[in-house]
Amino acid sequence: MLQEFKDFIKQGNILQVAIGLVMALYAQSIIDSLLEGVIYPIIAAIFGKPSLGDIGFDIGDSRINIGLVIDAIISFVIVAFILFLIVKAWNKYNKDDEDSGPSDNDLLVEIRDALQNR
Repeated sequence: MLQEFKDFIKQGNILQVAIGLVMALYAQSIIDSLLEGVIYPIIAAIFGKPSLGDIGFDIGDSRINIGLVIDAIISFVIVAFILFLIVKAWNKYNKDDEDSGPSDNDLLVEIRDALQNR
């Protein structure tokens, strides 16, 4: 059983996964700070309330907190936008690497043309 566990651990690159998770946790703290320190106070000021949790209305004895929904939507959009920027930068970085030399198709066309010209 111990050997099976060792084999399981060796299957994936655990170090890369661990680094990715740690970076994600710290990225989340940056996003949370941005939301709590900048975005939410601006929105709360627009609605005239000290925090988003205070935005809502009462129906009988119940409180409908629209601010919590707004909070969740803003968080989702900001996280999605930051992930979009990261993926876009990664794709541009990979495209720059690909542009550094001829593609496989270009090389195959050159070989074909050279063989036809013989």
